[in-house]
Amino acid sequence: YFGACAGGVWKTEDAGQYWEPISDGFFKTGSVGALAVSEADPNVIYAGMGEATIRIDVSHGDGVYKSTDAGRSWRHIGLDDTRHIGEVRIHPHDPNTVFVAALGHAFGRNQQRGVFKSTDGGENWEQVLFVSDKAGAVDLSIDKNNPRILYATIWEAYRNFHQISSGGEDSGIWRSMDGGDSWQNISSHPGLPTGILGKIGIAASPAQSGRVYALVEHQEGGMYRSDDYGDSWEFAARNNDIVSRAWYYTHLTPDPQDADTVYVNNLRFWKSIDGGRTYSMIGTPHGDNHDLWIDPNNPKRMVQGNDGGACVSLNGGASWSSIFNQPTAQFYHAAADNRKPYFVYGTQQDNSSVAVPSRSSKSSLMWMDGFIAGTGESGYIAVKPDDDNVVFIGAIGSSPGGGNCLQRYDHDSKQLRLVTTWPEVMAGEAALDHEYRFAWTYPILFSPHNPNLLYIAGNLVFQSTDEGQSWQPISPDLTRADPNTLQVTGGPINRDSVGAEVYATVFALAESPHEAGVLWAGSDDGLVHLSKDGGANWNNITPANLPAWSLVSILEPSPHDPAVCYMAATRYKLDDYAPYLYKTADYGQSWTRIDAGIPADDFTRVIRCDPAREGLLYAGTETGVYVSFDDGERWRRFQLNLPMTPIHDLIIKNNDLIAATHGRSFWILDDLTRLHQLGDDEGEGAALLLRPRETERILASIDARRLIDQPGKTYMSSTGTLAAYTFSTTAENHVERKFLDSGENLPRGVLVTYYLRDVPEGKIMLSFTDGEGHIIREFTSMDEADRKALKEKPNKAALYVPAKPGWNRFVWDMRLPPSPALNGSDPMFERMEGPTVTPGSYRVSLKAGDDIQTQSFSLVKEANSRASDEDLQEQFDLLMRIYEFYSAATESVNAMRSARSQLSHLAERLSKSDDSADLADRAAALKARVLEIEKQILIPDLPTGWAGRLNQGTGPLRRLSALPSVVSMGEFPPTDSAYAVCDKLSGLIQGRITAFDALVASELSAFNQELAERGVAVIG
Repeated sequence: YFGACAGGVWKTEDAGQYWEPISDGFFKTGSVGALAVSEADPNVIYAGMGEATIRIDVSHGDGVYKSTDAGRSWRHIGLDDTRHIGEVRIHPHDPNTVFVAALGHAFGRNQQRGVFKSTDGGENWEQVLFVSDKAGAVDLSIDKNNPRILYATIWEAYRNFHQISSGGEDSGIWRSMDGGDSWQNISSHPGLPTGILGKIGIAASPAQSGRVYALVEHQEGGMYRSDDYGDSWEFAARNNDIVSRAWYYTHLTPDPQDADTVYVNNLRFWKSIDGGRTYSMIGTPHGDNHDLWIDPNNPKRMVQGNDGGACVSLNGGASWSSIFNQPTAQFYHAAADNRKPYFVYGTQQDNSSVAVPSRSSKSSLMWMDGFIAGTGESGYIAVKPDDDNVVFIGAIGSSPGGGNCLQRYDHDSKQLRLVTTWPEVMAGEAALDHEYRFAWTYPILFSPHNPNLLYIAGNLVFQSTDEGQSWQPISPDLTRADPNTLQVTGGPINRDSVGAEVYATVFALAESPHEAGVLWAGSDDGLVHLSKDGGANWNNITPANLPAWSLVSILEPSPHDPAVCYMAATRYKLDDYAPYLYKTADYGQSWTRIDAGIPADDFTRVIRCDPAREGLLYAGTETGVYVSFDDGERWRRFQLNLPMTPIHDLIIKNNDLIAATHGRSFWILDDLTRLHQLGDDEGEGAALLLRPRETERILASIDARRLIDQPGKTYMSSTGTLAAYTFSTTAENHVERKFLDSGENLPRGVLVTYYLRDVPEGKIMLSFTDGEGHIIREFTSMDEADRKALKEKPNKAALYVPAKPGWNRFVWDMRLPPSPALNGSDPMFERMEGPTVTPGSYRVSLKAGDDIQTQSFSLVKEANSRASDEDLQEQFDLLMRIYEFYSAATESVNAMRSARSQLSHLAERLSKSDDSADLADRAAALKARVLEIEKQILIPDLPTGWAGRLNQGTGPLRRLSALPSVVSMGEFPPTDSAYAVCDKLSGLIQGRITAFDALVASELSAFNQELAERGVAVIG
């Protein structure tokens, strides 16, 4: 198991080859600070919420969750206000005795912090160690040799917008000798450093009673070791590699079988085999290492956590499983280009910038479909409006070039250029001394009116018209610039001025889509300014009711009214978690707060306005997405299947809503036209059918419908590597997919959305018709008889539409019905899919009871298609010719099989009578004649696999079944050879059908007449 810093709990059952999220739908927050599995009962898991490495983008939690079924389900068990939990430890012999090290609020004082104990599995908690309201417990260790002995470290630390402080008078090491009921401060025991202590990692060795390791942040920090339960200590090593940036790391793990071996997580991963004195580095898949678990029975088996993800080693760290199979990327912002399909761009915390397509021609979105777009990890990305290959990426601090480290990446040349406004490295210096101040996440945007005008914002707003070759400031300092907020960050022991806490900057910037030069700017210290003349003059338009020192996160000018702008602000780093959303309708002269309906502790980072429907707004909060249909008067949660994770940005592209989550990668809500049709009164009728949006006629590389008769079968991509995916069928027979190392593609087909107030008494029906009103396809929901048949023969189910109360979705694959089924058991026979219909106008009707609703929609060519309408019609005509002939041939084979069956039974029955022996022989002979004709069309009962085909051949009907895949590959007119093969095969098959028809009309008819004359039942 691993807990993601903002993405929930994940589980692997194959040593890291495949991970799956197991807390979705149970957790109310996404940040996991600690995770523990009971040794006495491995079904029992405790998750302590809220990351305790309190970096700039840290996410809080809501206490502790528990699972008693190995993660299949979870229950919240209290400690809601702990906010950030550093460790959870379970008694080695009792899964109901559990301890929690709670750091508490990162941005303010609170009482629910320290060490908590429960002896009834979390039903009740006792605060057994509390030092102060400004210091909490960050690490905890139980002596496996004597579980009555526990060690805890208390850390005095806090953050705000411009400061990270690690250490203070309340930091220290505490010990309990009675199972956590009472505690003693042992920070002044002999050998430990005196004076101010910072963050401390502590661990009792399972391999030797009395041995304890402590990794201490101090002026003389390093590794300390005790061999007498903490009564006295020895300074083992000062090595800076194991104590650098102590507030961010300081995690150590002793080997469970060798007391002299201890591992330390830091920027690199370190191992000591001499009691903590010297260290050698172990390579991990990613830097910034944070946690380690070692199998107590096999120390070579490890699970390690770093800023890239979780990885498993079975050989003591010599090699690790992949970290590219767990989509927990933390994006700050999102951008989209104008490709078709469009690409989504974002900067990942502790990783590179990436660009990924919104869909692909493959069955899933694989890494080969995307690309790395620069090295920035913290900022915005802006794609040049007239050149999709050129993007500008924000980075900061210690990145190459120093300063704001703006990057220009050209995907065509793969070249990266630094176009920083002021390339001066200022690591370790106060923000007051910077030439210009830029936030960790600073705005980068192109003008919507000029594709060559690029804006960025520090404490000043800058513009460039030559792609960053030169920059011109177009504003004064638009911040409060209070010197008290611009000092060196860190302390009281170590500085940490890497750029993340640079403050008093313009954090939000936008240009009006209506009026060139109308610029809206908001600062991270609570000011809002407006310029109507391209930056020549600025007016302070800060809302009067915006609390001081709020961070203005997003400014969103309305696409409908030039005087309207929306604003999202946060104050959570001042320990105020309320949402702050505002609207102005008069260029900022007055503002109205518009966050009613969002919980009082779910702070808002982003607000967006739907360009297609005025008053339709979206907001992203620390836990998810909200929607308003009435211009912010009332908000409702809009989570759907989105994981519980922070939302740092939302953008709208081509009527899709893209969420940049800060813990679960990118998610796309396709087709906002469904919301455009809704209001506050949706769902009041018995049924509601929404109009499908214009749909591109995209053909699947692997047709999911063909897999319905083969549930559970695993298919590989053509590469045979990243895109292994499994198809299975549900009760409603929809195809479910599990992807490895790939994203989910947009469903190919027409997305039909409909609402049912109740479960209908009878079946509902969806009907699709063409522009002339001809019925193309009909689908129904299941009734009890269908469910019974599906249960009895799960591999022979039809495709049903869902009919549950509330909203339902059905995807029509744009095809005509499949060809008729073949009578009998023939494992190698495949029903031919109906051809995909051509672009044009269509209608869908929903029949629910007596209510019938109809909506029209259009199918259009794929954006990248070069085919003409005539090309597609020619392709469709040949596919229809093949399909219709294949269907007729199947019916003829069915007639042959029916005749053979009747002749067989007749021969068997007549052979028992001496008077009818001649008839029995003639029936058997006719059966053989029919079988011989059938074999020349389709070899019956051919076994599965290539062996059957190689040993007995294919037969013309099976050869014909493969021809549509040739004709329909891509959007092109059929080749001459395709016509030739069709003529050849249809001619061969038709010849045998004609022979059968002649046999029926002559000898079989005559035989029937004789049967009738002799009083024997004739053949039908």
